[in-house]
Amino acid sequence: MPEGAFYIFSDISKTKLDSIGFASRLLDEARVAVIPGEGFGKDTFMRISFATNMESLAKGMDRIEEWVNKL
Repeated sequence: MPEGAFYIFSDISKTKLDSIGFASRLLDEARVAVIPGEGFGKDTFMRISFATNMESLAKGMDRIEEWVNKL
């Protein structure tokens, strides 16, 4: 559980993509914006903000899951 912030830092290493490639492709192919972890010193992570409503979060997470499963 996150403690005190409205971001989650998620490990993407199993995708075999670096964080910039992951974020770029995710935006282009699934229309979901995330922040690459490279800027935070972790190129195998992505940062997701959850400072929005639950409906939008669920839709975004569904898109991420569908997209990752196609890799």
